[in-house]
Amino acid sequence: MTRPRPGVAARAELAARSHAVIAALQHPGGAYPASPTFSAYRGYAWLRDGSFVAEGMSRWGDVASADAFHDWAARLLTDRADRVAAIVADAAVGREVPASAMLPTRFTLDGADGSEPWWDFQTDGYGMWLWAVEAHARRHDVPLERWAPAVAVATDYLVAVGDRPCYDWWEEHVEHVHTSTLAAVRAGLLAAVAGGTLDPERATRAREAALRVESSGLTGGVTRGRAADPTAAHLAKWVGSDAVDASLASCVVPFGLVPVGSPLATATLEAIGRDLDVDGGVHRFAADVFYGGGQWPLLSCLLGWNLLAAGDRQGAERHLDWALATATAEGDLPEQVPDHLLHPEHRDEWLRRWGPVATPLLWSHGMVLILTTALSEDPR
Repeated sequence: MTRPRPGVAARAELAARSHAVIAALQHPGGAYPASPTFSAYRGYAWLRDGSFVAEGMSRWGDVASADAFHDWAARLLTDRADRVAAIVADAAVGREVPASAMLPTRFTLDGADGSEPWWDFQTDGYGMWLWAVEAHARRHDVPLERWAPAVAVATDYLVAVGDRPCYDWWEEHVEHVHTSTLAAVRAGLLAAVAGGTLDPERATRAREAALRVESSGLTGGVTRGRAADPTAAHLAKWVGSDAVDASLASCVVPFGLVPVGSPLATATLEAIGRDLDVDGGVHRFAADVFYGGGQWPLLSCLLGWNLLAAGDRQGAERHLDWALATATAEGDLPEQVPDHLLHPEHRDEWLRRWGPVATPLLWSHGMVLILTTALSEDPR
């Protein structure tokens, strides 16, 4: 299905609508609900989703909204400082810490642990929060000391467990070490160091951990490519895999595991485009059966952000326009659309299980703000 591209005026209106949706739905305590009406997400917020949403709001210039989110995230981290200290102590003496003892992936809107079962050991969100809070503070001259105790807690947690197998962005495959997760952890640790609030000993540990994570991602997280072109190395979905996942684009922009324009970055983006991008709409991965494996507006924006950084402004605009064209009549963006399903036979089972696709998904709206502002800042 080819969606009509919005004009310049419509693009600006839809981007402004994204800001309005996020602002209206932000919880009074600062959390960004993942999706206010979707059955499985209602009442919960993720550090992963929220960090990208906060980055979008910060870039848009809504400093108060981003501040409030970071205050919320800082509270939930400092509230769990003793829990992190216990994890760190066990890890230091080689004692196995079970996944069930780790910090949650999602939280209630008031910052409590959830009461329902979830795929709950993921480290990416903690790295993403460190990256997002440092970027926001630097962008708007907000003293990072405001969040320094929480930065220390998140840093300690990632130093201790950031390279362990855990669930990926999509809350799958807890048995693997995921390359996009490593990229987020590394970026977060380096951001914490760059922010200048860590004590010298903690900063040293963070740098050393970032180097370990980087080494893991750039060795085990790289495949030699398809047999037809064995020299075409690209990043892989997890360490030891040769699969492609759209989240791998984040390893280039914004997390910088590999430099923009490098052969590895170029080959990775080309693999995502070849395997997962259809007419500007980007799938998560080839084996995706969630709601039949549709295309995700937030991933179209992520790939577009990378295309812009690599010098392809037209490609970035095309992907933003595709994402904007998925909006409902009210301007709400979904989690995914069924334009091009990879596994259509699975769609009905998810509709029966969880109901209609999450709409609005605040992460989609946050990514629209990120790509819109990146395009407006690009001098080309």
